[in-house]
Amino acid sequence: MPDTGVSELVRMWIDGWVVSRGSSDPVDEPWGWTIDVGQPGHVARHVLPEPSEAAVRKIVAGTTAPGTWLKLFAEDRAVLPWVGPGWRRDSPGFLMTCRLAPDLPEVPAGYTLTSWTRGGVERVLVRTRAGHFAARGQIAQVGATVVVDQVETATEHRRKGLGSLVMRTLQSAAYEAGARTGLLVGTPEGRALYSSLGWAVRSPMTSLWYEPSDAAR
Repeated sequence: MPDTGVSELVRMWIDGWVVSRGSSDPVDEPWGWTIDVGQPGHVARHVLPEPSEAAVRKIVAGTTAPGTWLKLFAEDRAVLPWVGPGWRRDSPGFLMTCRLAPDLPEVPAGYTLTSWTRGGVERVLVRTRAGHFAARGQIAQVGATVVVDQVETATEHRRKGLGSLVMRTLQSAAYEAGARTGLLVGTPEGRALYSSLGWAVRSPMTSLWYEPSDAAR
């Protein structure tokens, strides 16, 4: 979907993300959306597809709860001057899209692959023959769009094609279920893998969370 704007892509991404994570429905805001996540270190998140200085400063000024996150779809150097003490920066993110296609990836020797669906979320798990965790990932589909989430490979099993196996399996499952476009927010480490599988970067994302020092609380 090369002609789809970033704001629309972000909305499609969060519609799948809340299903994947079991979070609250997104609440519309003048600047984007607020989502209640409900975890001790991730109480809620504010998602701004086109962050402005005025909007970010207003959110920051009104934030007192540790574990509040900001997801700002802009370069960090542009938005970091708008936040003050207590805001911590997470790894950069990249909003990426892909046209889906059927695939039949081969499981490498020494590994097994299991998949299952629960609550609208399809999960893939890769283990060693002895049952040790090796890699995982999941997807949540919303209409013709699927959001890929929580793709992870154990350190000792990296560079063995398992990340590609997980992604190709999930992408193929999404295609067979009727989805035609994939969305994800990847890390710098994941970006190379996703790019090799046909994913394109549509926007950078700056991720921040509020964790004030004891003196500032």
